[in-house]
Amino acid sequence: MPEFDWRSPESYKSLQDAEITDIAWECLRRNADYRRDYEAMIASSPDGKATAEFRRRWGICFRP
Repeated sequence: MPEFDWRSPESYKSLQDAEITDIAWECLRRNADYRRDYEAMIASSPDGKATAEFRRRWGICFRP
């Protein structure tokens, strides 16, 4: 695994063209509480889809 130097501007070059949703998703997927809640929700969901409550709790509701 390459070493990441958070102080180096070079480490962030790939983010220059990233959309805000990409950055938000990257932060969310690294959140241990989110991952735990997601696994529990999927395990108890009859159709394997995210519930409205789960989406609201984690702020992943998007307006059309």
